[in-house]
Amino acid sequence: MNKDSLYQKSYINRLGEFSKLSNEAFRSFTNFDQKALSQGKLSSKLKELIAVAVAHVTGCPYCIEAHVNQVKKQEATKEEMAEAIMVATALKAGSALAHGVNALNAYDGNNNDDELYKSNYINRLSEFSSLQKETFSSFISFDQNAMKAGKLSVKEKELIAIAIAHVTGCPYCIEIHVKAAKKAQVTKEEMAEAIMVATALKAGSALAHGVNALNAYDEN
Repeated sequence: MNKDSLYQKSYINRLGEFSKLSNEAFRSFTNFDQKALSQGKLSSKLKELIAVAVAHVTGCPYCIEAHVNQVKKQEATKEEMAEAIMVATALKAGSALAHGVNALNAYDGNNNDDELYKSNYINRLSEFSSLQKETFSSFISFDQNAMKAGKLSVKEKELIAIAIAHVTGCPYCIEIHVKAAKKAQVTKEEMAEAIMVATALKAGSALAHGVNALNAYDEN
C-alpha cells in the first residue's frame, strides 16, 4: 500500500473485514443496502441513477465507482448519468442558497422566536436577486435547466432531487421537491423508495470510508 495515497480502488477490498470486526451490524447493513437498491416501485436503473447522484453529494469515490459500474449494467447511458449528476449539483448548491434565508434572518435580527425553520422563510430567497443579481440569476437558470425533462423525465429528476434533499438535510428543498414530485405523479411509495436509496448511500459512504480507517489504524 502506498502510504501517501488515501484513495485507491483496491482499498475497498478491505470492506469485508468489518464482517469479522462488527459482524451483526455489518450483515444488517448489507441486507438493508441490498433491499434498498433492489427493484420495487422504482426500477433498478433509476435506483442506481439516484445512487450515483447521492454518491456525488456524499463525496465517496468508492461509491461513485461501484454505482457507476452498476448503472452501466442497468444500461443507463452516459447522458442519463450526467443529467442525474446535474440534478445532484443543483440540489447541493440549492441547499446552500436556500439556507441563505436563515442568514438573512440572522443578519437582520428578524428571528425573534425560537423557530429556525418556517415554510414562509423561503419567501426571502428572492432578496438575493438584488444582493447578488447576476450570480443569483445564473443559479436560477442552471437549476431550472437541471430539473427540466431531458434524457430523464421530470418525475425521475424530482425523485433524484428528493433523495438529494434528504442527504443535504435541507427542509426547504424537501418541501419544494416533494410538492413538485406530487405534481409529476410520484406516489408516496416511490418517494419512500428514493429516500431509502439515499439513506443506504449516506450510510454506505460512512462504511466505505471505513477502509481508510482500517488503513490508518494498521499503519506502523
